[in-house]
Amino acid sequence: MLKQNDLEQIKEKGITEDDIKHQIEIFKRCFRLVDLVAPATTGNGIFVPDKEQFDDYEKKYQQKTEKFSVLKFVPASGAATRMFKNIYEWREKLCNYRNPDDLLKEDNRAKIFFDRMTEFAFWNDLSEVMKRNGNDAYDCLKKKNYLSLIEFLLDDKGLGYGKLPKGLLKFHKYDKFSRTAFEEQLVEGALYGKNANGTVNIHFTVSPEHIELFQEHLNKVVRSYEKQFDVRYNIEFSLQDPSTDTIAVDMDNCPFRNSDGKLVFRPGGHGALINNLNKIDDDIVFIKNIDNVIPDRLKNPTVRYKKILCNILLDLQKEVHRFQKHIAKNEFTNRLYEQAVDFACNRLNFDRSLFRCQAEKGKEILATMLYAPIRVCGMVKNEGEPGGGPFWVQAEENIKSLQIIESSQIDLENPGQKEIFNNSTHFNPVDIVCGIKAWNGKKYDLKKYIDPDTGFISHKSIEGYPIKALELPGLWNGAMAKWITVFVEVPIITFNPVKTINDLLREEHQ
Repeated sequence: MLKQNDLEQIKEKGITEDDIKHQIEIFKRCFRLVDLVAPATTGNGIFVPDKEQFDDYEKKYQQKTEKFSVLKFVPASGAATRMFKNIYEWREKLCNYRNPDDLLKEDNRAKIFFDRMTEFAFWNDLSEVMKRNGNDAYDCLKKKNYLSLIEFLLDDKGLGYGKLPKGLLKFHKYDKFSRTAFEEQLVEGALYGKNANGTVNIHFTVSPEHIELFQEHLNKVVRSYEKQFDVRYNIEFSLQDPSTDTIAVDMDNCPFRNSDGKLVFRPGGHGALINNLNKIDDDIVFIKNIDNVIPDRLKNPTVRYKKILCNILLDLQKEVHRFQKHIAKNEFTNRLYEQAVDFACNRLNFDRSLFRCQAEKGKEILATMLYAPIRVCGMVKNEGEPGGGPFWVQAEENIKSLQIIESSQIDLENPGQKEIFNNSTHFNPVDIVCGIKAWNGKKYDLKKYIDPDTGFISHKSIEGYPIKALELPGLWNGAMAKWITVFVEVPIITFNPVKTINDLLREEHQ
């Protein structure tokens, strides 16, 4: 099946022949679908702190975190192509319409976009670049010359937004300046990620073609934010490891080759970023997507709840480390074991049925389950946003556990599973705080806590041919399936993603 030049191509990527065989086997048998038991709800898997806890957590945040190294981890490799999908469609239609009003009548999204175009944070930049090229943006808008506006927005002769990553797009307009999503992440980092030595550690995962652009942008803005917030930024960029790419196959599950006869590989999805996260040596890691940012006037709730989530993590981790230490030193008495079981079941959502056995066997089970990274995940009430959510899942050996599950992982043809999924009350906004070290300061090997059977297969096309692509277990799905997981309800105001261009016209982004 594989030729000599195939093996050389595979070796260059850091992939083994066994990896390829394993991936093709997955295409043949498909991934295992999860078995939902119930949605996680408030009081049944989702914790809601009371007001006294809010105030206490916020007040003690700085004191508690000063002993730890804190880092903000931001997946930022996504291009803005999908964000501008509608605009590309509008351009194609405008080329065929005699009257641009026909587009506005046909698509209300286009009407909203052009009617409110001057409200976008990028408008001044667009106007300036058009002026340099002998065009007047306001005049084009008035005369409904929408094609020119689109071309200067998307193409290289203008702002080139069609090829930029989301992080480098102007998101928010202030009185005298505008900020990119990248800059808003810098600001957020200063507000809750400042370490005791005054540094703010932020790690961005980016695409190879964008890393220089991110670095250039950072160099332009970093000093002003350091001065404004009296901090020093320690900014790192990393790329998705080529060894996490997955092979594409045809409809017969044979490796797909391009017109040059070479094997085709595709990025393994955000689940590949567990490798990037695994190389980080900080104690506490905040995870948040690049496009989930808001302007300054709305930042307080986001900052407050980040501190609350981190405090919950530190309280839980302190107890976990206490039990880990006693276990490691052979001081795990029956009395401590009973305390640990109550703590694990009441606070960490462990399945109590696991410990209906002899104490010695229970101690072995608990020692294994407690030696794991911890994540505290913010969950917002479901208001119809697409994506994953928190569920109780029947895991290996009939263990019931809390997981973040995507619809692609579920058999929605099964009426029972579909009903459980539809009854979900909360949504995953990717608002996660992680503890990735054990009691002795040793970092966990995060790759040991992946459930390899929880990825999914998608259908794509290359050069006009249908192919199948393999997505690795998602970063906050299967890649963290064996972590200790705690869900906490956070308000919807903390979740403001930008998936389409018109999302930037929402009140939360104005």
